[in-house]
Amino acid sequence: AGFVITSASSNQLLGQISIRDISLEYGTGQISYWVVPGARHKGVATDALREVSRWAFEDLGLHRLMIHHSTQNEASCGVALRAGFELEGTAREALLHLDGWHDMHTHGRVAQT
Repeated sequence: AGFVITSASSNQLLGQISIRDISLEYGTGQISYWVVPGARHKGVATDALREVSRWAFEDLGLHRLMIHHSTQNEASCGVALRAGFELEGTAREALLHLDGWHDMHTHGRVAQT
C-alpha cells in the first residue's frame, strides 16, 4: 500500500510512504518513507507515518508495524521515534548500500489494545 505525501494547500509532492510486506494473516507490515529535500525537518514524514499507522491499525486491522533504516540515517530514526515506534535493536551489516554494508535499526509499534 503506497501513498504520495502532498501539501494540502498546493498539492505539491512532498514524499512517499508505503506499507510493504503486509500480512493480514499475521497482522504485520513494514513501513518505508522518503521526503523531498525541500520538505525535510518540517514534520512531514512524522505526520504521514502517524496517519498511515492509524490507518493500518484501525482500518486494516494490523497488530504490529516495523521500520528498518540504516543506523547512519539519524533523520529516519527521529521520525520513527516521534511517531511512537520504539527502537528494538540493531542488525549488523544487514543491508548493502552503494557505499558498503550498513547496520540497520529496527523500530516497532503495536496496536493499542
